[in-house]
Amino acid sequence: MSDIAIKIENLSKVYKLYDKPIDRMKEALSLTKKKYSRNHYALNNISFEVKKGETVGIIGSNGSGKSTLLKIITGVLSLSSGNLQVNGKISALLELGAGFNPEYTGIQNVYLNGTMMGYTKEQMDERVKPIMDFADIGEFIYQPVKTYSSGMFARLAFAVAINIEPKILIVDEALSVGDVFFQNKCFKKFDKLQEEGTTILFVSHDIGSIRQMCSRVLWIEKGEQIVFGNKDEVCKKYINKQFKESNQLNEKEVEKEHLKAINIPVKSNIKKLYPKIKVDKNNILSEDIEIISCFVKDKDNNIVTTLEVLNQYSVYIVCKVKAVYMDKIIVGIVLENSKGINLLALNTYINNHEKVLEISQGEVMEVKFDFQLPKILKGQYLISPAIAKGNQKENVILTWLHGALDITILNNGYNTSLMEIDSDVKIEKYSTNNIELY
Repeated sequence: MSDIAIKIENLSKVYKLYDKPIDRMKEALSLTKKKYSRNHYALNNISFEVKKGETVGIIGSNGSGKSTLLKIITGVLSLSSGNLQVNGKISALLELGAGFNPEYTGIQNVYLNGTMMGYTKEQMDERVKPIMDFADIGEFIYQPVKTYSSGMFARLAFAVAINIEPKILIVDEALSVGDVFFQNKCFKKFDKLQEEGTTILFVSHDIGSIRQMCSRVLWIEKGEQIVFGNKDEVCKKYINKQFKESNQLNEKEVEKEHLKAINIPVKSNIKKLYPKIKVDKNNILSEDIEIISCFVKDKDNNIVTTLEVLNQYSVYIVCKVKAVYMDKIIVGIVLENSKGINLLALNTYINNHEKVLEISQGEVMEVKFDFQLPKILKGQYLISPAIAKGNQKENVILTWLHGALDITILNNGYNTSLMEIDSDVKIEKYSTNNIELY
């Protein structure tokens, strides 16, 4: 039995574009088969596969063809060429509430969607209570959905889609709706579906969610497949592209700024020895300034890759300028977990009274951050050093070495949350006769 849930080979979707409405009729009636149209490829030669039980993300800018691809997979649109194979019942959240009849009540729409999915009334009877519990819209479930707020509408649509036991769940930007409590509930439900072996195809602009949920990612732009592969590698390339685009917008603003700089004398009589750093060609690299080393030392001055919470450590970033002179420099690091969630960030602008750095040709600058490691979850983490130009709000990323250091965090505590904090606990008791609520 195949372990592939979705397999796509050389898929393309072509639309004919006409300059004028009358050209469509001219082309249809032309005896010489003259073309009045031009082809527009919404998707061009897309190939990837999704294994059963896998969660795959799809990313790309607006208009890249993500929604078109999902509509073809769900059968809403037909493909122009290529092959598509789907193994399993699909539940899709392409547009929240698509297929809902606004004149029907919420409960009637639940049964309507179940019928569209091929379930009998008896089968839906068993699923109604979980759907109602998840939606949590109370008596509104018996009112016409046209009277619902957007939040209630989203809750019911989500509840229906993820509680009918789909083999394949397809979600298109749907987690951007609803309040934070509802979104949290949805993510927990996704975790449960993943544990149960549901295949999930997830489209989002939120790269943090993509990295948190997915194992592999497809990146498409303007209908073209850029890359399909490991989530960390694909997301890194995508984020770097966004940084570069942001740099182009910020460059002029940064040049105008007048920022306070720190005057640091050069120690020319001291020799230093630094460990080399690995540089990935997919990182953002500058022709003017480079990071030549990044490492962590413990309180005994030993270079370490295993850190224990509540101990003192120092992160070093060493950079060298290749240009004649550079100013308005910010140096920093980001610590993120294996799911791409940033837990800590340190930089010379925030942690040094909003002052920037300067460096000239022939100089090497060593930046050291001393800190106590807070009580974060044990596990694997990545340290990414970076150099920017500007201030915290307006800046240009010059160098960004994503995941340059792989470290292990040890925590012998309870590990109940991403970060634990100490607090003083005070407990008192009072008589119920003297308590009032307002």
